[in-house]
Amino acid sequence: MPLNSVDILLVEDNMNDAELTIRELKKHNLSNKLFHVRDGEEALEFIFATGKFAGQRQVDYVPKVVLLDIQMPKINGIEVLQQIKENERTKIIPVVMLTSSKEDPDIQRCYALGANSYIVKPVNFEGFAESIKNLGFYWLLLNQPPH
Repeated sequence: MPLNSVDILLVEDNMNDAELTIRELKKHNLSNKLFHVRDGEEALEFIFATGKFAGQRQVDYVPKVVLLDIQMPKINGIEVLQQIKENERTKIIPVVMLTSSKEDPDIQRCYALGANSYIVKPVNFEGFAESIKNLGFYWLLLNQPPH
């Protein structure tokens, strides 16, 4: 898949959650242009076409949506969100916080920084699968992003 044509950037360090997310999106034909990274540092390199993604993609081609976990190694999701929303080129990217944190300060901070949605991952598989299906349908099929 060309790295300039990514619809969904999944930023998730927990491989079980990542696999469940990818499997559920595939089940509903919503994962053709999905790219998965495992930490915040890799997410920023992908979005800003630096580090290992320098020369592999152009920064002007942004994902349709970023699914972003909060608790990650190297750079956490809140810091990634802040850098995305502070940059003129990337601030229009919809960012969905997809996390297990129900902590009110996290929720408040993410929305204050410009998160488009904050979803707490359901504990059971059926709830998680349903959340991912609905998330994919909304952000890829219903939402109209700016051009």
